[in-house]
Amino acid sequence: MEHVLFFDGNTKRISWVIQTNNSVIEQKREHVGIYLDKVTNRQSKYMGLHVGLFWGIGTFIIKNQDVVKIAIDDNSIFEHLSTNQKSHDEFIEKRACFIRQLIEQRKLKVHYELITADKNLAAKKI
Repeated sequence: MEHVLFFDGNTKRISWVIQTNNSVIEQKREHVGIYLDKVTNRQSKYMGLHVGLFWGIGTFIIKNQDVVKIAIDDNSIFEHLSTNQKSHDEFIEKRACFIRQLIEQRKLKVHYELITADKNLAAKKI
């Protein structure tokens, strides 16, 4: 099965959208107290990707060995994830590690795609 995962976040909330064939599932969550107004927008975007991927797997939308195109509207996030660069931000590096673990454990075939902000379906949920 093939999916497109959009994600976004800010200092108050995260969102993600999973497109599969003709199905579109949209989710958003408010940050819990320890993160509310304490994370940057970029850190929050990584949280959105991590939670969206985890949620998609946990609800059996994304299954082992599925193809997942991760749509990214931030060039630095795209470069970081697509080239396995290290981040100087420990919070971001931990989230990237969790994302890579999920991908590896579930043997997902992941493709990263750089998109423009106006194409990010999850941004509309923030």
